[in-house]
Amino acid sequence: MFGGLILVLQEDPLSASVGLVVGSIVPLLYVFFARMKRQRVMTQQLPGMIEELARAAKTGRSIDQCCAIVANDTPEPLGSEMRVCARRMEMGEDVATAMRDLPERSGLVALNILVTSLSVHQSTGGDLVTVLERLAQTIRDRLLFLGRLRAATIGSRWTAILMISLPPLIITFFILRDANYLNQLLSTYWGRAMSITAVVLELIGSLAVLSILRGSQRS
Repeated sequence: MFGGLILVLQEDPLSASVGLVVGSIVPLLYVFFARMKRQRVMTQQLPGMIEELARAAKTGRSIDQCCAIVANDTPEPLGSEMRVCARRMEMGEDVATAMRDLPERSGLVALNILVTSLSVHQSTGGDLVTVLERLAQTIRDRLLFLGRLRAATIGSRWTAILMISLPPLIITFFILRDANYLNQLLSTYWGRAMSITAVVLELIGSLAVLSILRGSQRS
């Protein structure tokens, strides 16, 4: 859509191609940051959910029943993920099978420990309540540490985001101001070479920065 708009305004295929690239990257960035926001919300919900699971286990209920109770009481978005697991348990799957892909679906590494703890308890038994309470406290401590880390590095993170977004915005500005800008830039050998080098370095840098940002949000 963005590329078509530039083509209509500028009537230049090269400008439209650049607009198409920019218009393709923007939705991907939106999905990336939306997923990060969803994972951040689920991470905040995780300690409370585990503590409720521990309280349910204290009453002597089975793991299937505890998971069903927690799934109904946990708000979105973590609640919907837990309800998927609870429905699979109601269909006859064991805990390990029903929750096997939960960490991958949610993107939360901490859920691997929860799934392993529940699976081991169903197979061999043990003090599940103590394990869950310690896991919840560990996650709370880690969230506190990550919060302090984000507060200390907020300037660096916004600088990284600005470095990613500024070059495409500058190119778009020049294209909108002068339809022949790219034609003149790419008409010479050095112009083409420097443009290709800049695009490649921008993509590599963007992938590296997004990878760092994504890693800092994982739990």
